[in-house]
Amino acid sequence: MVQKIKFGTDGWRAIIADDFTVENVARVTEATGIWLKKNYGNPSVIIGHDCRFAGELFMETAVKVLIAQGIPVRMSRGFVSTPMISLAAFQYECEVGIILTASHNPPSYNGFKLKAFFGGPLEPEKVQEVEDIIPDVCSIDYKAVNIDAAIEAGKIEIVDIETRYVDHVKKNFDLDAISNSGLNLVYDAMYGAGQRVMPLILPKTQLLHCDHNPSFRGQAPEPIAKNLQELEAFIKADGNVSCALATDGDADRIGLYNGKGEFIDSHHIILLLIHYMVKYKQMTGKVVIAFSVTPRVEKLCAHYGLEIQTTKIGFKEIASIMIKDDVLLGGEESGGIAVKGHIPERDGIWMGLIIWEFMAKSGKSLDELIDEVYEIVGPFKFERNDLHITEELKQKIIANCKANNYTSFGKYQVADLKTIDGFKYFFDDKRWVMIRPSGTEPVLRTYAEAPTLEEVREILKATEETICQ
Repeated sequence: MVQKIKFGTDGWRAIIADDFTVENVARVTEATGIWLKKNYGNPSVIIGHDCRFAGELFMETAVKVLIAQGIPVRMSRGFVSTPMISLAAFQYECEVGIILTASHNPPSYNGFKLKAFFGGPLEPEKVQEVEDIIPDVCSIDYKAVNIDAAIEAGKIEIVDIETRYVDHVKKNFDLDAISNSGLNLVYDAMYGAGQRVMPLILPKTQLLHCDHNPSFRGQAPEPIAKNLQELEAFIKADGNVSCALATDGDADRIGLYNGKGEFIDSHHIILLLIHYMVKYKQMTGKVVIAFSVTPRVEKLCAHYGLEIQTTKIGFKEIASIMIKDDVLLGGEESGGIAVKGHIPERDGIWMGLIIWEFMAKSGKSLDELIDEVYEIVGPFKFERNDLHITEELKQKIIANCKANNYTSFGKYQVADLKTIDGFKYFFDDKRWVMIRPSGTEPVLRTYAEAPTLEEVREILKATEETICQ
């Protein structure tokens, strides 16, 4: 039976050598090429891969399929990040960018993301068009294509995407202000594709996990607290760290720590970015957030008179608005954030640099800047719990959510329910829990917010006990 290839909230992902095979990559690429030739007169593609196992093999497979279809390709040598490919697609005016990456997924996975000419994710309806024409078997004899011969014939151009990205960063940030601020900064690449960039941008930065390890030492390269224990320990042992930045496997998601070794979640980062750009840089525009982001963003937008729009989960939903409207910031709970003045794409390093520039220019610590935000929206804590449960139980829980069977979770009574994408149960204006199946992994996610971390964990525990019985 032919395996049906489906794109999730952020590309197609599968386990290497199981479903993520050379043949299946060729099938997806053939569909991409057919779609390109149908929609554009003379399309071109830019392509790269991240640090994962066999990235070069899968990339070269895709390149061969495209060349056989008569589509010229710009190709990166060595690993690159997703934001680098997106920026290069925009700069080179390529109709599509392809990055072979499974982002933050465990090391056994790889993936295939499609980027558009504007420098962000290809719009959902266009991704669907590509998915709909994936053939059961690749009809192209891609093995007969010789990469070196195609380079010599001018069908493939080798480009230095990383240097272009670094140059772009240098034009857009006051790196001297950060370097001369006295801030003691740390960067953890999680063995991901951002590992070569930080030494080129800010050479004084202390580095963790900035070497090539396709297995990510057995850990999913997702920049959340439970995966960053070594970074937390490093900060606490050092005793003099001002702020630490972490990025995921393809460097499009951000993780952040303060000087005490406390994890700063994406909700706080989104609030900090809006606060800095509006109050300190006098920037304007709409704010677009995914459904799982804190309602505190609405409060901050009301304070600054900004329009706000909420979307379904998946950054492509946010990007499709960013390319049409005047958007100041687009952000999601999982650490993917984009801002005005850059491409409509998540970029963990870019967001980290904005925070570091904010600290350098204000002369304030990260905690002092967060306190400025708290003065407007009030203090809060957030945590997410990923439940690795059976598919049968997952479907039962979702059916219960749809049937409105949950009116309380432990002592917490549901006052309101919103269902834009998943199920967000509000207990009052300071406490909520959300239930949603992941679009990229076989897990059920629960998210909670409350005034204290202790209460957040109490809500998550009560939720798990209620839904998993």
